Amino acid sequence: MEDGKVMSKLEILYEDNHIIVVKKPCNILSQSDSTKDLDLLTMVKMYIKEKYNKPGNVYIGLVHRLDRPVSGVMVFARTSKAARRLSEDIRNNKFKKEYVAVVKGVGLVNEDRFVDYLEKGRDGNTVISKKGKGKLSILEYKVLKVNYDKEETLVKINLITGRHHQIRVQFASRKYPLCGDMRYSNNNKGQIALCCISISFLHPITKEEVLFKIDFPSGRYWNDF
Repeated sequence: MEDGKVMSKLEILYEDNHIIVVKKPCNILSQSDSTKDLDLLTMVKMYIKEKYNKPGNVYIGLVHRLDRPVSGVMVFARTSKAARRLSEDIRNNKFKKEYVAVVKGVGLVNEDRFVDYLEKGRDGNTVISKKGKGKLSILEYKVLKVNYDKEETLVKINLITGRHHQIRVQFASRKYPLCGDMRYSNNNKGQIALCCISISFLHPITKEEVLFKIDFPSGRYWNDF
């Protein structure tokens, strides 16, 4: 892909000498995998290289990920120092990440907290395991609206821990799979209805709390509300 096209696809929310915050589109990899499809990390590197006319390799640190089909806010580090501090804060669950999702079903209580132990299987899927065997996984949610005609529920999620496919697995295991999730539900097809709408954290250098938000998603499932 030409550099100009890469820059046109990137939606930059914020940048300084230490971090760059972008909106990840649906169906774009966070980082390269075996498919060799263009990924967001590479796109950000190309953007910085072109904008600042930097020779040679450009350093961009990946400190967290979003699943390929999921859209939302992502922060990248522009220095190794920033990457180290951001990664440490993520490990210590100091990042606040808020998601919205549309799930299939209408029986959820208004607010709840899910606590499970998750582990990743050999097939790449994440499953709930017995206590002590997997990784402690916690999220909190609040019901925003219910569409009884289509039997769908719109929820806001505060992700306490950030495990592989965590939101998708924790809701699916309780018989409320995310709409459009073709991996953890046989009855839902299309684009997954999951988006990270905000991230807040301490800036790695200034130590001030920063918050980045995007507009509510639109499209299939979202428009039902």
